[in-house]
Amino acid sequence: MKIGYSFWGFLGAGITDTPDGGRSHRATLIDGLIAAGHHVVFLQANRDLDEARDDLGGRYTWEQGLPDIDVLMCEWRWPIPGRNTTACGTPGHTCDLHRQDQLLAHYTRDRHLPTLLWDKDLQLPGDHRLRQADNVTVCEAALHPRAGAARLLFPIADAALDNADPVALAAASRDLPLVYIGNQYDRDAEFDRYFAPVAATVPHRIAGKWTSTQRWPELNFTGRIPFPDVQPLYRRSVATMLLAPDRLAACGQFTQRLPEAVLAGCMPLAPAYLRSADRVVPEQLITTDARTTRAALTALTRALNTTDHVDLITRCLTGLEPFRLSRQLTALTQLLEHVQEQARGRRHAHGPATPRRRR
Repeated sequence: MKIGYSFWGFLGAGITDTPDGGRSHRATLIDGLIAAGHHVVFLQANRDLDEARDDLGGRYTWEQGLPDIDVLMCEWRWPIPGRNTTACGTPGHTCDLHRQDQLLAHYTRDRHLPTLLWDKDLQLPGDHRLRQADNVTVCEAALHPRAGAARLLFPIADAALDNADPVALAAASRDLPLVYIGNQYDRDAEFDRYFAPVAATVPHRIAGKWTSTQRWPELNFTGRIPFPDVQPLYRRSVATMLLAPDRLAACGQFTQRLPEAVLAGCMPLAPAYLRSADRVVPEQLITTDARTTRAALTALTRALNTTDHVDLITRCLTGLEPFRLSRQLTALTQLLEHVQEQARGRRHAHGPATPRRRR
């Protein structure tokens, strides 16, 4: 199929001052689709070239017009006041929402083209009209998608899982007991309950965009870091904490921070409020408050470079199996086949099908 793919972010390392978490998995999915024989054309701006000066044109195709495609797939964008809701040309304006609106109007509404909306941040309202459109399928990166949505998890390359060596990861030198990589968005209460009291007692680092930190003067906030620096920071850290806004936690949605940490041998401590946390991390890493977080971190520090450490890493790697790329490609292929079958059914219901062009 020729897939028109809309995303606002990067395929490469991108720039530092951006919240784009898709860099950890977007190219993995796209490369998998291309390897499976699909033709993918990107329909938003080429931010890799425009902002990061990273020319990926030899590998991928961008199109600013409205090319002929078989399926439209959008990483869902939502209104962000002062950023993509302002007039074009306004300082600080990004045109992701305007472009998405154009794509949906042309392909989804006017041409009734099969459309997949990947709601990666669970921002699409439950009563949004697109959910009722018969040519639209909503996907969520959650173990427990909401009613009417299909599951499409953030993919991890099969080779990354197959080549991960628990013994080598356990043997790595780890001088930093605790790290958190991620932005502040809607996480203050959980940060206060699970992470902050423990971080205040051990060497730690908090990397990401935290705009309001006055309530934690004793903590080490170091700001956003370049994407290539994420893995090295995890590789020197004993443990991290998985935190998520309530809307993600309730659906069992685990962000890219889980595989980023595990593949570097940094153990993910998972608060119990994260639904199905026991499906992705061992019981020893699930915590209920600061006290149990501190106890888990102490046990991890004592277990460094032991067989217990190797076993924990092995079990965490096993917990990543549901996110394996080959599984996500199977799920996505089934969705693509389903939406195409629906489209054929609609054409037959409304008259003779348009003759297929020879290719």
